[in-house]
Amino acid sequence: METRSNHVLVGTVVLALLIGLLLFSVWLVGFNTERRRCFDVYFSQGVGGLNRGSNVSYNGVPVGQITQISLLPKRPEFVWVRIEVDEQTPVLQGTTAQIRGVGFTGVSEIQLEGAASGAQPLSRPGPQGCPVIPASAGGLGALLNSAPELLDRIQRLTERLTELLSDRNQNAISDILENVQRTSEVLAQRAPEIADTMGDVRIAARNAGIAAEKAGRLIDSSNQLVNEDVRPAAADLRRTMASVERTTANLDALLADARPGVQNLTKTTLPEANRLVRDLRELTANLEGFSQRLDQGGVSGVLGSPKLPDHKPGKTR
Repeated sequence: METRSNHVLVGTVVLALLIGLLLFSVWLVGFNTERRRCFDVYFSQGVGGLNRGSNVSYNGVPVGQITQISLLPKRPEFVWVRIEVDEQTPVLQGTTAQIRGVGFTGVSEIQLEGAASGAQPLSRPGPQGCPVIPASAGGLGALLNSAPELLDRIQRLTERLTELLSDRNQNAISDILENVQRTSEVLAQRAPEIADTMGDVRIAARNAGIAAEKAGRLIDSSNQLVNEDVRPAAADLRRTMASVERTTANLDALLADARPGVQNLTKTTLPEANRLVRDLRELTANLEGFSQRLDQGGVSGVLGSPKLPDHKPGKTR
């Protein structure tokens, strides 16, 4: 009877273990109620501290873990990291992934951040079959990536400081300091003269202010003169010019009206006047000849023909 009870107990324990193992297996194969989404991240920097199972957080809140990490076969300069996050995690367009160190333990995690409210979710599959979250350098990873460039700059700065502090430059700096000291001593000695010069400058500035004030009054007087005298004279001149223009217009109209009479005078009257003058000249010449005959021969000389001289025949020489 005791042996039979032991077998029942052993069978019960074995059956309970099998049921527990079956439930654990079902949980492992994903029949649990939690649903996750996968995303791929490609890092061009070192991913030291990341491993499978490393934490993935969103603004500091744990949302998933790393499921796979390896180098890309065709692009070994990139590290491919696949993560799985809760389905409710708002992985939207604009979300970026960074590597953040966890304290000083040397362990790192992936930090998601940068999503904007209202953006569309990342759903387009990438080369590996899951949507791609852009990687951004930040934190310790960015510092380590920029360390070679930083060291190179520090080295160049050190070399320049070494050149600056060479013996030759130190001597030049010493000479400059000595010259500055001598200049300071000279300025201290010439302080009274500089004070007098500054006094002269103040006097000159005051005189310049007085001259500027007088110039202002002169400008005001000039403006008043222009307003009171020049402008009325300019108005009179404009009226005079207007009168001259009207007179010129009247003369032009008068000449236009007189042009036909002038042309008639030139073509008809002047030739007739010339003939009249010529006839008067001939009449004058005839009158002069008549007067001369009247003076010489009297009325008979004018009315008769001139008397021929007497001829006496027989008297010859």
